[in-house]
Amino acid sequence: MEKLQYISQGITREEQELNIRKALDHGIQWVQVRWKNAPENELIRLCEISRKLCSDHQAICMINDHVQISKEVDADGVHLGLKDTSVETARHLLGRNKIIGGTANTISDVLQRMQEPCDYIGLGPLRFTSTKVQLSPILGFEGYRNIIQGLKQKSLEIPKIFAIGGVVLNDIEQLQQIGIYGVAVSGQITGQPFIINEFKTAMQ
Repeated sequence: MEKLQYISQGITREEQELNIRKALDHGIQWVQVRWKNAPENELIRLCEISRKLCSDHQAICMINDHVQISKEVDADGVHLGLKDTSVETARHLLGRNKIIGGTANTISDVLQRMQEPCDYIGLGPLRFTSTKVQLSPILGFEGYRNIIQGLKQKSLEIPKIFAIGGVVLNDIEQLQQIGIYGVAVSGQITGQPFIINEFKTAMQ
């Protein structure tokens, strides 16, 4: 599984599409299409376009929240928030071969996600981020450390956890030392798509 995810940003469909194109052109191999409060027909159109763009670049295309749209456009999977459709329902609808990711904020969320089970966990936020409206309590590096330690104390295998929420390139080393599998980045890649290669190098 890729260790770097790009979470799309943009107010309009054109902005979203442009940012996704730039990320793909700079070598991103995993895109999560995330466009909150979008008109449904515009969102579906963006997902269709993104699916094709990702296919052309041999990249994974995930849809945030919308299981039905993910199925309609035949995306590679869906990422579910804690209050979204259940993993079980999504799995039933999408089939066994699609990727299902789930958000978590606490160790009990992580344990729930492991039980469901989803294919990877987006754990965060690391720090404050303006891309999310209803932000869960901020974890910081200490929060990640405590959760990973908690799993080890229960003698559980550490799942594929992606740090999310204000993650920047300089965080990679520390996150990897803690035992985090990968990162999901939105702001820094949107603003500086050329930084993708540096992320990849840092995460090898």
